[in-house]
Amino acid sequence: MSGAAPAIDSWMLERLVCPITRTPLRHDVAAGELVSDAAGLAYPVRAGVPVLLADAARRIGDTAGPVGD
Repeated sequence: MSGAAPAIDSWMLERLVCPITRTPLRHDVAAGELVSDAAGLAYPVRAGVPVLLADAARRIGDTAGPVGD
């Protein structure tokens, strides 16, 4: 298994929005996250599936765990 994260379909990525702010998300491929700059949150992408749950997100700049921890 390689270290590269599975790609998110570009069609889907164009339609995904932050569940909190309803603003577009930016895909950070290296971190394996979808970033909401408006909310200051980064949502994980696990096995190519975005996890758009506030409890699973981490605050940008926070090295601790998810917001819900």
